[in-house]
Amino acid sequence: MELQTLKTALDFESVYPVMRELRSELSLQDYLEFIEAAQASNGYTLVGMFEGKTCLALIGFRYLIDLAHGKHLYVDDLVVTQSCRSKGFGATLLRYAEEEARRENCRGLRLCTGVGNEKAKRFYEQNGWHQRSVAYKKSVIA
Repeated sequence: MELQTLKTALDFESVYPVMRELRSELSLQDYLEFIEAAQASNGYTLVGMFEGKTCLALIGFRYLIDLAHGKHLYVDDLVVTQSCRSKGFGATLLRYAEEEARRENCRGLRLCTGVGNEKAKRFYEQNGWHQRSVAYKKSVIA
């Protein structure tokens, strides 16, 4: 397995089927536009786990600074293809993120998952993450 930081529109397009397993509501056009905007506005980074040329898993993250957490790495996206789940790929990507956070002198890492996503909650807890807050969301588009 090889970890690769994805950098070009062609790179992002090539892993779209994997990201779509997590973000099924995103069209290819929206996905590409959102990544470009996220990179420009807050340094969003997308890293893929590859076997040869086949992407098996992705992690997308950015660095944030706020009063509650100081400088930290925020994981926006973590997805392993359906056929490769429970093989340690997600845990490997979380360890990679932790190493990146240390390298960048972050105080910690954060992420959110769906309230009802019990499998994800168990996965994160098994990997040393602790539930510390509840996130709220409100749409402003009708």
